Amino acid sequence: MRTNNWHVMPAVIASGILSFSGVLIETAMNVTFPQLMTEFSVTTNAVQWITTGYLLAIAVIIPISAFLIRNFSIRTLFMTANILFLIGIICDAFSPTLTWLLAGRVLQGIGTGIALPLMFHIILTHSPMRTRGMMMGIGSMITSLAPAIGPTYGGILLNSFGWRAIFWSLVILLVISLIIGMFSIPKEPVRLTEPFPFRSFVCLSIGLATGLLAIEQKSLPLYFIGLLALFMFYHVNKKQKMINLTLFRNVYFDAYMYGMLVYQAILLGLSFILPNYLQLYQQHNATVAGMFMFPGALIGALLAPIAGALLDRIGRFWPVFVGLCFSTTALICFVVFLPLLNFWSLLGLHVLMMVGVGLAYANFMTLTLGALKNHETADGNAVLNTMQQLIGAAATAIVAQILGQAMRQQPHQGVLTGAQTGIGYLAIFISCALVLFVFLHVRQKKN
Repeated sequence: MRTNNWHVMPAVIASGILSFSGVLIETAMNVTFPQLMTEFSVTTNAVQWITTGYLLAIAVIIPISAFLIRNFSIRTLFMTANILFLIGIICDAFSPTLTWLLAGRVLQGIGTGIALPLMFHIILTHSPMRTRGMMMGIGSMITSLAPAIGPTYGGILLNSFGWRAIFWSLVILLVISLIIGMFSIPKEPVRLTEPFPFRSFVCLSIGLATGLLAIEQKSLPLYFIGLLALFMFYHVNKKQKMINLTLFRNVYFDAYMYGMLVYQAILLGLSFILPNYLQLYQQHNATVAGMFMFPGALIGALLAPIAGALLDRIGRFWPVFVGLCFSTTALICFVVFLPLLNFWSLLGLHVLMMVGVGLAYANFMTLTLGALKNHETADGNAVLNTMQQLIGAAATAIVAQILGQAMRQQPHQGVLTGAQTGIGYLAIFISCALVLFVFLHVRQKKN
């Protein structure tokens, strides 16, 4: 854990604090929208750009993380990400207009887009193999805790000190992260050996940005533009390589990534379905609905490093298999018994599902990147984090459409029908992940 002047655990903590801050502020800002609309005299569509602009910045930066890691030192990238995030935080804390606020959010998105893949790259390239699963679990725990406490954190500060306190409170965290990073990440000579793949970057940025906007706004022309830009990226990337797309020829990389992305869809899909179901169908208030998600999220996050340690000790199969079984069982029970479940039985099933998440989710990331060769991990990291952003946005938009359509067709029972349908799709996806994982395990044993 301490080699070649590297202090691996403090380096992971430093980059983890930065990643945590980025994910935390993404969810914390959602509760501020009504007050921001009043203060800046803007509409809902305008204020939504506080989140949309942030996600777009992340989606554009993450794909070039592999190029950045190959051509710049980890210390330089960490310092750059931290300073950009800090400037964005201060800009937002003083922002007199929505434009200033959006500019700060974009800077925070750029910092987060660099920090997220950087943290896992440090783990994969500098932590000992015998503790890699546990370290990946710690990294996953750091980023999983943030969305769990984000709404509560944002609501408390908003009600007590105003929305600007959400930004000011993170300044101390970022300074601590910067100091720890300067101590634990050594200076390493890295030369810029590749020209920046500008055409590939432009095509992929347009494709991802318009894809996210198309999902959010349900726009067919934007879908077409996004697909066209991604098609152009595929051909341009062959001549001016930005990401190594040959990774997708690796069957194990594809299969394990599918499992991880299914869990990403489940986490964000349920975080939309269940709070709405509790408020609109069971008539609980917003505070109760918000707190409902916290116990399961906390358990899932705390289990991640334990599950990683189990993977290191007993191998990959049992932690992931048991996690998949728990999650599949919980989702099927949601679908079949949803009309009969009260608040506490819903909470129990959600906790069971999140135990499965804690056992399998971070380990899927370890297995996905572990299926690659050492020189491919930076590209794999970029692909994985980019796909997480897209799947997260897509899952939220799709379940929202399913729930909304059901409510329009059935004014009285639409919430129940829509919730069952949305969770039903998630149950099918996780069942496929379970079957695929067992199939790969049997195939590996035969080989």
